[in-house]
Amino acid sequence: MKSRKNISTRIKAISAVLLMSSVTQYVIAADWQALPTKAPAPADNPTTAEKVKLGQILFFDPRLSSTGTVSCNSCHNVMAGGEDNRAGSAGVHGQVGGRSAPTVWNSAFSAVQFWDGRAPSLEEQAKGPVTNPIEMGMENWDDVVKRLKAIPGYPELFSAAFSADNSPVSRDNAAKAIAAYERTLITPNSAYDQYVSGDKSALTEQQISGMKTFAEVGCANCHSGPAFNANGAFMKFPMHGNSMFEAKYKMSQDEGRFEATKLDADKHFFKVPTLRNIALTAPYLHNGSVTSLPRVIQVMAKMQLGSSLKQQQVKDIEAFLESLTGEFPKQTMPRLPATPGKTFPFVK
Repeated sequence: MKSRKNISTRIKAISAVLLMSSVTQYVIAADWQALPTKAPAPADNPTTAEKVKLGQILFFDPRLSSTGTVSCNSCHNVMAGGEDNRAGSAGVHGQVGGRSAPTVWNSAFSAVQFWDGRAPSLEEQAKGPVTNPIEMGMENWDDVVKRLKAIPGYPELFSAAFSADNSPVSRDNAAKAIAAYERTLITPNSAYDQYVSGDKSALTEQQISGMKTFAEVGCANCHSGPAFNANGAFMKFPMHGNSMFEAKYKMSQDEGRFEATKLDADKHFFKVPTLRNIALTAPYLHNGSVTSLPRVIQVMAKMQLGSSLKQQQVKDIEAFLESLTGEFPKQTMPRLPATPGKTFPFVK
């Protein structure tokens, strides 16, 4: 009886070692990385305190819109998850866009911006919404610059941020300042980050199991790197057909990158979105058609991996994804430069 007990104990011990080896195998295969605490800046736009200050003010200023009602923060709320929790963001005159706003948190760790990747940098992305007729609705950037020059305080802020420029108030400098501010929007030190940095008590057993399952079923093939976005690579979506999901979520109606490039090869390709803070950024997918995290895990497994996950697998992956919620740097609402005794002829 004793020898049988010893054999049983040894088998359990060996099984535990094999299980841990399996977890380690998938951890290594997925190349888990902690999120950096600082984002790289381009050579022509080094980050300075003056640019960040100006960029934050511009980010919150609704006067960059034709109606004076919509700011960058309206759709990318940095007081929350960096987006607006809507399937389509509301722009000027209550118009609604066709895509869900991506989070601005950790966007500095993506090589391209927008769902279709049409902007190659944060600077280029910042220029787009201001003159988009559905979003902020300004006729052109010349009108924006004219407005900024007419607001006491802005010329001084631009001069401080771009002291080497003869005409510092410009479209390009406004975009550079907003991008500089956005590069400070980083959420490091999540439970996951602590775990991969050496604190093995940072994750629960279920989160560790979910981490293993995440890699094992293939999620990490696309959602890789420190931001879990393959640095903004493009992937076809959906990869597998499913008439039930297609009828319900209408994910193929948007042709993705094709709408920016008009190349047939780009049809239904989208930028891989970050999974950082994903528990806070519902609804999900480019069209915001999936409203819960467990459901989007099931949908993505079926449509991208051709897999039907077991209920426990979904729960474990969900627990792991919740460990990606990081620490948000405190945001203080900036005081906007005023226009004492006057205003602008905003579009009604």
